[in-house]
Amino acid sequence: MNAIPSFGRRAGAPLVQLRPAVAPKPEPPIYTSSVPEESIAELRNICLARLDPAAVAAMPEDRLTADVERLISEIATERRVQLNAREQRALAGELVDDILGLGPLEPLLDDDSISEIMVNGPEKTFIERGGKLVLSNVRFRDTMHLSNICQRIAADVGRRIDESSPMVDARLRDGSRVNIVFPPLALDGPYLSIRKFGRKDIDFAKLIEWKALTRQVARVLEIASQARLNVIISGGTGSGKTTLMNAMSRMIGSGERIVTVEDTAELQLQQPHVVRLETRPSSLEGRGEVSQRDLMRNALRMRPDRIIIGEVRGPEAFDMLQAMNTGHDGSMSTIHANTTRDALTRVENMVQMGNMGLPSRAIRTQVVSAIELIVQVERQRDGGRRVTQVTEVCGMEGDVITLNDIFQFEVQGEGPNGKLIGRYIVSRVPPSFARRLAYFGLERAWKAALEDNEAS
Repeated sequence: MNAIPSFGRRAGAPLVQLRPAVAPKPEPPIYTSSVPEESIAELRNICLARLDPAAVAAMPEDRLTADVERLISEIATERRVQLNAREQRALAGELVDDILGLGPLEPLLDDDSISEIMVNGPEKTFIERGGKLVLSNVRFRDTMHLSNICQRIAADVGRRIDESSPMVDARLRDGSRVNIVFPPLALDGPYLSIRKFGRKDIDFAKLIEWKALTRQVARVLEIASQARLNVIISGGTGSGKTTLMNAMSRMIGSGERIVTVEDTAELQLQQPHVVRLETRPSSLEGRGEVSQRDLMRNALRMRPDRIIIGEVRGPEAFDMLQAMNTGHDGSMSTIHANTTRDALTRVENMVQMGNMGLPSRAIRTQVVSAIELIVQVERQRDGGRRVTQVTEVCGMEGDVITLNDIFQFEVQGEGPNGKLIGRYIVSRVPPSFARRLAYFGLERAWKAALEDNEAS
């Protein structure tokens, strides 16, 4: 079977580009055709061969669909292949998605209710909707079809994916994160994972509506951002860390210079003065890599008011602590951990990765001086993503970091719809950063927020 031409959607568009708000396409229906698959494959290949790549790349989608459908009808007549109107439309839609987008994945990318797409070979495509994984009816024609789609994604960001380079991290033009694993590492054909880029601005009001937190917790996090507290957002994969960071970042003033450092650009900051930095992997020759640590060091020379790190996962944790300790108050980052105390342990371990021989007590002293608040988010068994802990870093007692859980989510039961019911246990102990709150005139607001006995 001929390879599909690597036509990219919206030629010449910038790499990060929001997809236009369009009504989601329904998943392709499953139906049986009386036409042999060999005849359909022949029609598909002849149609692709007759299309002019330069012409179709600049053509509007609706016009291209009509032209392709007409061309399919002509070829079917020439080849004496009996296709009904439904089959012609289905084949035309499939070809247009292959030419302009990512083939059978296009309806899933256009559906805002889907947050993740996981392709386990050409026959199985799973989606996450409402926090639950389900098997979709999307199929690829064969392994070659899926391989072509994966290679097109990699090529769009200047990477390659094949047997000699079988793993790649990339992103789509709308900012969605992509991970690809190719054979021989992938035993059942290429594996493709897409974490979709949110098209809508998420704020605390939306998170409250989704029951991710209460108005009381949201108010405390707003005050923390306004008081320029250094915050770590901790949680598992897909728990909503970046979403919460985006919501907290909306409280940053428009007059501040913000530098973001990310492996894959996901943050959606609304302020006018944002400098976005993204890492670069090494080439096939092993040269040219720019790590998060390199970007962190450079960010300190760019006169930032705040530094926001998309995710700390290695030795750059030391540079993050240095930044937080040297006047860049209000900095934020995310980290993978199961509890707020685990998050501090992970930071300590990552600092040791890049600074062998530094005593544990010295690292913990740096941690206590730098980090003031840790927010734990969790994807729970009902599919909901919730803030489960808001923890203050108080100080040191001997060699142990002392913590205070300002909020702790307690599950009380389950509703008739399967959703968990719970409440927040609130600690009203005066925080160790009370002077910071007083400096910004937020001491009373903090106290009032903790006394707001709103049920979750």
